[in-house]
Order: sequence, then structure tokens, then C-alpha cells
Amino acid sequence: MDKRKVVAAYRCGFITLQECAQILGLDSLQVKGIMEHPDLAGSGKSLNKQQTVSS
Repeated sequence: MDKRKVVAAYRCGFITLQECAQILGLDSLQVKGIMEHPDLAGSGKSLNKQQTVSS
């Protein structure tokens, strides 16, 4: 199953957080953290950014 569809179903309220986590094979707290931080959700935009580290 497409993980993006699972996340979309959760956001629309079709499934609970626990059901979403179970389908994705994650812990409920991990899913909650991903939902609160869109950068972790793999939107693609943040993956192309490079962070610079000042030393």
C-alpha cells in the first residue's frame, strides 16, 4: 500500500493514529512526530536542500 495514501487517510480522518502507525509499521509517537514536522514526512522539497555547517 502506498504510504502517502495512508498518511492522507489519517489526515482526512478516515483512520486513527494507531491504525496509521500499524499500517506504516511505526510507533504511534513516531507517526505523530512526522505529522507535526512536515520536513520529516518526505515532501521532497526538504530532501533537496543542503544544510551548511559552520565550523
